[in-house]
Amino acid sequence: MSLSNLASTLSSFINTDIQTAMPIMLAATGMVFSERAGLVNIGIEGVMLMGAFTGVAASFLLGSAWLSLLVVIIIGGILGLFFTFLVETARADQVVIGMAFNLLGLGLTTMLNRALFGMNTAPPKIESFTPLHIPVLSDLPFIGTAFFQHSSLTYIAFVLIPLVGFIVFKTNAGLNLRAVGEHPRAADTVGINVIKVRYIAGMVSCMFGAVGGAYLSMSQLNFFTENMTAGRGFIALAAVIFGKWSPWGVLGAALLFGAGNAVSYLIQASNSQIPGQLVLMVPYVLTLAALAGFVGRAVGPAASGKPYIKE
Repeated sequence: MSLSNLASTLSSFINTDIQTAMPIMLAATGMVFSERAGLVNIGIEGVMLMGAFTGVAASFLLGSAWLSLLVVIIIGGILGLFFTFLVETARADQVVIGMAFNLLGLGLTTMLNRALFGMNTAPPKIESFTPLHIPVLSDLPFIGTAFFQHSSLTYIAFVLIPLVGFIVFKTNAGLNLRAVGEHPRAADTVGINVIKVRYIAGMVSCMFGAVGGAYLSMSQLNFFTENMTAGRGFIALAAVIFGKWSPWGVLGAALLFGAGNAVSYLIQASNSQIPGQLVLMVPYVLTLAALAGFVGRAVGPAASGKPYIKE
């Protein structure tokens, strides 16, 4: 392989890595809020599915990608409100409710997709988030293809990383969030409204998760298929743990897991003799390997998964 071909392949690999990492990164960034508040939302897979379908359906009906994104955010907030009500106010088991959300997301999106678009039809034409052409930067060799040929959602997602980091670690709201996740009774004693903080964190988490799903259907693929998230919500949960409940750690973990997808696409494009089923396993095997070597040393918020009961 010539040097120019190698550079082109590497540039395309980085571009694909970023694109495939974005749904995971968005969902995991939102989960930093919920996990830091003591909520374990393994139902983010279902939330992503609902966000993916809502984005396509809203774009098809409204004819605007940005209006569709607003609808997705609202739906995500409603789902987060419902989830937090069940696990905090109704005190249901967080793992059970999370699994129920995943089943609900799969079943509901399948039914609505068939009702709205029918079966065995061509994907509907929708307004989506297409790659931006940034003058000069997009035309640069290697760097242009790798970093400056992405949709506006991608750049927004990268801007959110330092913003979330600042909120969680540098503001009073972030201090309250972390206190609620570590020791809710002590937080309550000093006047922090534990339930309110958890409701807000749960809603924000699902908003991010829904947008992550919408990125998949409106920026990466531009259509919706049943169960299209294919476990990305669970990978996002792994990214939160691997990233030590920090947005910067989440960024690195998402890019690492995205690289697994990029490798599988590269192998498929090379017409390799490796069976396709093994190629598709790459990102999931990478996730398992990363967690197997790391999760034992990761210590999450002390009150994680425990509803707060005020005496």
